[in-house]
Amino acid sequence: QVQLVESGGGLVQPGGSLRLSCAASGFTFSSYIVSWVRQAPGKGLEWVSAIKPNGGSTYYAASVKGRFTISRDNAKNTLYLQMNSLKPEDTALYYCARVPPGSRYYLVDEYDYWGQGTQVTVSS
Repeated sequence: QVQLVESGGGLVQPGGSLRLSCAASGFTFSSYIVSWVRQAPGKGLEWVSAIKPNGGSTYYAASVKGRFTISRDNAKNTLYLQMNSLKPEDTALYYCARVPPGSRYYLVDEYDYWGQGTQVTVSS
């Protein structure tokens, strides 16, 4: 069965960095666009970033562009999110998710599989 397992979250001070990972299994990882999505306390889901199957094209929400970098290692079936210059408003539960073929990468309602999430807290 399809599984997505995030890791790497934690508590970090403002201005710090974290690297999230998402281990995928149960499907051909290299054939799918995959995304990162976050949910801050008391708020809805926010699309963060997406990457095409071969890693050649990446996309970012305006709120994270220039600070976050998405990447993937198809040989390891793993998705990454390098987060730099973290701000308190980046505090959220971060999910990785699979984008079904033909779906728009920025529309989280169209995603078909999600991980359980990893908590990122940015606080001094």
